[in-house]
Amino acid sequence: MSLLTSLARLRALDEGIAQPIATVRHCHLPARPMVFIPLKLSGEAAAPLAAMLGTDRDRPRLLVVTQPRNRDLRFAWTAELAGVLLAYIEGFVHDTETVERRGADPYERVLDAPQLIVPNPAGVAFTRLLGRSTRFRRADGPYPVPAEVPLLGRWLTYFGERAAYPGSSLMLTATEELGRHWASGQSSLEDANLAALLGWITEGPSDAAEDPLIWPPAGPATDPGFDAEVLAPAIESGSAERITEALRTQLEPTWRLMWQAIDLLSGLEEGASVAQRWEQDRGSFSGMAAHIAEGAPPQPRRDGAITAAAKLARMERAQAAYDVQRAYDDPLVMAEYRLTGEAFAGEVLETVPGNVEGEGRSRKLRPLVVIKTDDPVRLPPGTSLGTPQRRAQGAELVSAHDGLITIKITKGMGRGKTAAPGAVPEVGEQVCYTSLTDDFQGSPNLPDAESTPWTHGGPPQDYVPDDEDAQEEWS
Repeated sequence: MSLLTSLARLRALDEGIAQPIATVRHCHLPARPMVFIPLKLSGEAAAPLAAMLGTDRDRPRLLVVTQPRNRDLRFAWTAELAGVLLAYIEGFVHDTETVERRGADPYERVLDAPQLIVPNPAGVAFTRLLGRSTRFRRADGPYPVPAEVPLLGRWLTYFGERAAYPGSSLMLTATEELGRHWASGQSSLEDANLAALLGWITEGPSDAAEDPLIWPPAGPATDPGFDAEVLAPAIESGSAERITEALRTQLEPTWRLMWQAIDLLSGLEEGASVAQRWEQDRGSFSGMAAHIAEGAPPQPRRDGAITAAAKLARMERAQAAYDVQRAYDDPLVMAEYRLTGEAFAGEVLETVPGNVEGEGRSRKLRPLVVIKTDDPVRLPPGTSLGTPQRRAQGAELVSAHDGLITIKITKGMGRGKTAAPGAVPEVGEQVCYTSLTDDFQGSPNLPDAESTPWTHGGPPQDYVPDDEDAQEEWS
């Protein structure tokens, strides 16, 4: 936890209401997100009880397993779930655009992509487990399942993996996204309770928000009291109507909270870099859809050494890019780096727009800018700098003494002998410079490598299908 977030938590505790720790929204919210609230049977790893899902807040769809320990009923429930989710996912596959790439063949990218939103990280974990339990199943053989079940498993696995990819918005968790934008006065563990977290953000904490009878847990596990006093007698009675109504009482409050969370996030202006990351998500989704259409095998249960190393490298680059983009988009995030000396902000005192370096043909325009700052600067001379105000600009730290910072601009001035209008900050302008730069990021027109692990026409050499392991799941 950062220093500013810790201070915001203390202030929230003192004032009794959550404090904003972001000025813009750092995730994408499409027009039709799919809210997905799963429930599972306590004590069972992958025994679904119910799910409430849909894209219309006024028309939720409730799917119930009346006997969770019955294998046939579980897979019938999964097939019903597939009917809803696959129709939603496939609705985005057919509208595409051709994206040109320099030095490579063009590719088809969807115009928009689906988005799943679950209440908390446990919902993501259950989604991944459900995907792993179903993607290797077959419509024939000793344990046949409906034909759409394995396809659903592949998509659930994909969305579960994208949830861990830094900056991706294809699968979001409500509690994590709210926690990135507001700091409550409770612990991070307590923030995983959607009702309690929203209580801090909207009107301050209340006992009702933490009462499982009024606001049941947001899944996937149910409250032990509900299991013993309501669910177990309902299952023993064998009444499908009684079981359905009991589970509805557990899901409807969370359904309302999920849309409240979406409204809160939608009320924030989208960050400038979010659109670029969503383009990468669309490229990733397009790649997965193409793999399925081409008949590629399902994802392995465990990555081999080569695949795992490549995935780790991609995720590390994505995390670095995401950190930089959030700081450039949001002054409150940048303030964290100002505290550590990796960034500084201040007023321009003096400029030398015509400063040049070198002689003859090697002469280069290098405008100088002197900035007065109160921030601690812990950067050595020669450090490369960037600025959120002029993202195409590059600069270099010349000196830093007694709150006076001298920088020289090295790129982003145009091609003329003098700097383009607006390229050099004006005297009196408030500016911010940082050692965080996003030069390493790839073009947003390139498909995300995470979505195209088999770019050369087949699976990697270390790919091993896990059909045998899959037969252990749900058998």
